[in-house]
Amino acid sequence: MGLELAAASSAAEPLRVGLIGLGQQGQELAGLFASRRDVRVTALCDLDIRHAALVQHTLSDLTGNGPPIIPDAESLLDRDDVDAVVIATPGHWSAPLALTACQAGKDVYLEQPVGLSLRQGIELEQIARTTGCIMQTGLPQRSGAHFQAAMAAVQSGKIGTVQLARAWSVHRRRSIGRSAVSAAPQGIDYRNWLGPAPQRAFQANRFHQHWPWFWDYGAGELGLWGVQLLDVCRWGLELDLPRRVMATGHVTHFRDDRETPETLTVQFECDDLTVLWEHRQWSSRGVEGRPTGCAFYGTEGTLIVDRGGWKIYDGKHSLQGDAADIRHAHVADFVAAVRGQRVPAASIEIGQRSMAWAHLGNLAWRTGNVLKCESPGDRLAVYQELESKLLQDRTTEVT
Repeated sequence: MGLELAAASSAAEPLRVGLIGLGQQGQELAGLFASRRDVRVTALCDLDIRHAALVQHTLSDLTGNGPPIIPDAESLLDRDDVDAVVIATPGHWSAPLALTACQAGKDVYLEQPVGLSLRQGIELEQIARTTGCIMQTGLPQRSGAHFQAAMAAVQSGKIGTVQLARAWSVHRRRSIGRSAVSAAPQGIDYRNWLGPAPQRAFQANRFHQHWPWFWDYGAGELGLWGVQLLDVCRWGLELDLPRRVMATGHVTHFRDDRETPETLTVQFECDDLTVLWEHRQWSSRGVEGRPTGCAFYGTEGTLIVDRGGWKIYDGKHSLQGDAADIRHAHVADFVAAVRGQRVPAASIEIGQRSMAWAHLGNLAWRTGNVLKCESPGDRLAVYQELESKLLQDRTTEVT
């Protein structure tokens, strides 16, 4: 009886969470975690003191407790009052911090992109397996009831055999302009913000909100909406890695400093079907009348799903579902996974594989090569080797 009571008491203790990276996404996650009764945010860290102070003030109003601001992530990970960490930093810090967190014995909620290369994703998968770390990745569709229902409809044959799937993102994003070097604003530890990225002088349009458009820090639109929606395609069609990847696009519309393509189409050929990705950052007319989404084209109907719901068109089955919460549900799944020591809905195995699709699309565009590997069991190793080789020499031919 005593042991049972102790276990119950332990289970009732709030999960103590530290937050690393408090930009726009980090601020949203701070609110989601802090609003839960079974979670207590115990520490905050951001290399921009203004972000950290804003979240501290917001959480103080929300919960009556303003967590301390810790100057660096390593010190936060050393704290005894942190059981798990939420990492929502720019992409170049994601994998190094998650790796260190696992080594420190912390469970991890890791936003996408989980890394800037296939190798980094594989390393995270390995360290999570070795240490037993619970690692949820930022693919909230996996926890959404309406996405789950839509994927069940696809997998149960409600639209017949799917021969083509599409995922897309079409938004009018703003130009980031051209920016001269300058001193970093006060309150920003810019040298540590660069961290594992190449050291360079500060430019405002390579920093907050703009970092995804530079290869040193992000993975472009594929690292934002691409990984989210390609993951839905992978999930519904139970796909691993494609056998062939081709890409075409450009970065000429905005005439600004960005490096990643503002227009991109990627064709992923799998063993018996094709998945297409498209994004346009200068347009507002999306595919199938939706700015973002996924379409599964089957022999007996078409299923379209986005964060607003799902519906089958032109099929024998007239099925649909309204939008369900995905963000609160995804945080709840992570907390439950940590409590129960179980695999979360979007484990690092899932998250790194879907991010691998994004990396392969970017790699095909950056190098102008067709990437291919016919052997399913060898694809991860072959693509990792190609990635290393092709990024060192863009003129390498792929055979």
